[in-house]
Amino acid sequence: MTVRRLRAAGWGLAVVLACCLAAPGLRADLQAARGEKDLGKRSRLALDNAALALQAARLAYQQGDLEASKAACSEIRESVELAYQSLADMHRNPRNSPHWFKSAEVATRDLLRRLDTFGRDMGYEDRPMLEPVQQSVQQVHDKLLLGLMEGKLK
Repeated sequence: MTVRRLRAAGWGLAVVLACCLAAPGLRADLQAARGEKDLGKRSRLALDNAALALQAARLAYQQGDLEASKAACSEIRESVELAYQSLADMHRNPRNSPHWFKSAEVATRDLLRRLDTFGRDMGYEDRPMLEPVQQSVQQVHDKLLLGLMEGKLK
């Protein structure tokens, strides 16, 4: 890459990051993912939405807004379930065409790691609101991994 492209990419990333961090009402948009007709892209958009919702949950928690944090956590769960359902609706063998399935498995694994870190950063009394989300994401991750290994989603 040229220096000009690197600078442009750096500025673009800085602007996006600044907008995400500056917006106290950061709200991910699951409706955009639901509106996508391509099931693979819908899955990716839903998982991207889950990552944004996690950022929103963390930001709301840091600001002391537990209700907004709970709402963002429920959006994480809905997003991951939408991603899995979109992949299941493709009716494809994950072993024969692993592209969308593997990327979803990697994204859910990363999301689980980030949820664990968020849980460790939370106060002990607030952690129970995150447990159902972690369990749901773990179940989806396990189904995706098993589907990739066995060749079918359950």
